[in-house]
Amino acid sequence: MVALTLRADARRNRTQILAAARDVFVEQGADAPLDEVARRAGVGIATLYRRFPDRPSLMRAVALDVLGRVGAEARAALEEEPDGLSALVRYMHRALDYRIAAVMPALLGRIAFEDEEIARAREAAVGPVREMIERAQHDGTLRPDIAFGDIGINLVRLSRPLPGAFPRELNDRLAHRHVELFVQGLRQPTGELPGPALGLDELRQNAPLE
Repeated sequence: MVALTLRADARRNRTQILAAARDVFVEQGADAPLDEVARRAGVGIATLYRRFPDRPSLMRAVALDVLGRVGAEARAALEEEPDGLSALVRYMHRALDYRIAAVMPALLGRIAFEDEEIARAREAAVGPVREMIERAQHDGTLRPDIAFGDIGINLVRLSRPLPGAFPRELNDRLAHRHVELFVQGLRQPTGELPGPALGLDELRQNAPLE
């Protein structure tokens, strides 16, 4: 029983550290003090370093954690929603909740996106979203000129904290509201969009954020 309790405590500490690190990296950047991560996680700095011996290992774990969580949400949406557009909208809201589109740019240049495990996690997260887009376009509910980059980059724009002293709760509420506003423009068109869409390959070449 004691061993089980210790394992449960260790899992809880790890989960709290990763969630706190994600938020701190979003708000203060990848060089944010790890003392602040430990404080928000409710653990001592020694506990943090036992789990993650250095900053790169923590950043890598944060990336894998958010990719895994968002990938699971994307697969669930694809399986459970009645159509591609409904799945895409659900996915976008969950992606905002996990702040993936805010934390991954914060880690850009600090972790190896070609890392095999990270690459697998990225593909597992991206694949269902591409299928949602294809399904929605096939059944005529999504504009035919929308590409993966339109979704990914708009999530980045919506995920970033607002400037000034906006509280986190207000920032999140507005982001979800603006997703719904964005969705109105995703539906079948009444006019053409200017310029070509940014595909997944071009997005990866220019800014591997997803």
